[in-house]
Amino acid sequence: MNTPHTGTARSAVQVAALIVGVVFLLAGVLGFIPGITTGYRAMVFIGHHSGAMLLGIFQVSILHNIVHLIYGITGIVLSRTWSGARYFLIGGGAIYLLLWLYGLFVDQASAANFVPVNTADNWLHFVLGLGMVVLGLALARGTVKSGTDTP
Repeated sequence: MNTPHTGTARSAVQVAALIVGVVFLLAGVLGFIPGITTGYRAMVFIGHHSGAMLLGIFQVSILHNIVHLIYGITGIVLSRTWSGARYFLIGGGAIYLLLWLYGLFVDQASAANFVPVNTADNWLHFVLGLGMVVLGLALARGTVKSGTDTP
């Protein structure tokens, strides 16, 4: 895949970051579409009281959807460079692993569950976090970054 305006090929880590970014962006958009998000009218801006469920499984709120949109845009922007893509996958994955731990320890019915997250969200966060970190490490392994930020 060629990068915009340069004609140079994207590295594997850049392609992975771009795909992950698009998936997050798509999740954020889908979270605002009634029908794809059940209980849409019960969606709140923040908090565990949101009754909206993306695909009928994952509890979402307006804030939760906005976070997905921001993560997606960030991934797409950072995928433009090798170091940015690697940072997004490893750093963003680490953040999702921390969110998984948060979800394991916070009472889902408490005000501390402001995102909100349910059990399905928690395990999705684990899979996404681990997957992003593994992709970032595996696809960038053995690649030497030059001064022009290409592998």
